[in-house]
Amino acid sequence: MKKIDITASINGIKLPLCIMNASGVLCTTDQELSNLLNSYSGGVVTKSCTYKPREGNISPRYFEWNIGSINSMGLPNLGINFYLNFLEKNKINKPIFLSISGLSTEENYLLIQKANQSSKITAIELNLSCPNIIEKKEMLDCNFDGISNFIENIFRFNKKPLGIKLPPYFHDIHIKNMALILNRFPIFFVTCINSLPNGIFIDVNKESVVIRPKKGFGGIGGSIIKPFALANIHKFYTYLRKDISIIGCGGISSGKDIFEHILCGATAVQIGTQFMKEGVSVFERLKKELIFILEKKNYSSLNNFKGKLKNLQ
Repeated sequence: MKKIDITASINGIKLPLCIMNASGVLCTTDQELSNLLNSYSGGVVTKSCTYKPREGNISPRYFEWNIGSINSMGLPNLGINFYLNFLEKNKINKPIFLSISGLSTEENYLLIQKANQSSKITAIELNLSCPNIIEKKEMLDCNFDGISNFIENIFRFNKKPLGIKLPPYFHDIHIKNMALILNRFPIFFVTCINSLPNGIFIDVNKESVVIRPKKGFGGIGGSIIKPFALANIHKFYTYLRKDISIIGCGGISSGKDIFEHILCGATAVQIGTQFMKEGVSVFERLKKELIFILEKKNYSSLNNFKGKLKNLQ
């Protein structure tokens, strides 16, 4: 039986497995990050951090049902110094993606400057799309002029590989505009997509919402968002420079889901809701399921089918 290659290269960053965790899920504390380092995951993405520690929004702030999840976590994290210190005192055996999400443009500059001082960080994932910050005043996701100026300023001092976690876009022109901006800069990757904002889930018995922050409104994740993730990946793959890798995120719970993300153009994938449900064992299961599909299709690597989604004739 021929060897199946499910490693990945994100613009030269080598992942031993194309599957890793999504920021926000079981990657906040010392123990959670240690679990990821010792798991089958191909890389470790930290919790999106701010400059100072944050408790986040009031509980209950997360809820799951059979095909999805809703959350309004509010960026609870231990602050950038905790994550940098964790990396310094631990043996790192796989790529580390430090996720940052400052509450202002200035805070993001400070976070990126600080991240540049650590040799343990493989890449920065700049989260421009967290929908669940009650006090966050600057939302850049559709302010294309603002994003362009912001990224231009970052690359005046940033030397680390940098990727951007994007929100879901629902109009082709928005994806095209964002891609045209990103194509102007030495961006390593984009992550598509963050949770769908402003969803609501109802407990019929109680006739109430299920989370407390924002009067029950939150970001939607899980299987229910997969079609939106695939659409964004496929469109960005069409418009982005080919050296900008896409990390697919949204609705993955099986090897088949991973196959679909890569078929649409993703180089690697991140697991969120299913990782929350299953824990670190999810990476080994998904690895086996993906290899099984590739064996059935007689593919030897992800590049055999990456980005080759067919249209109906």
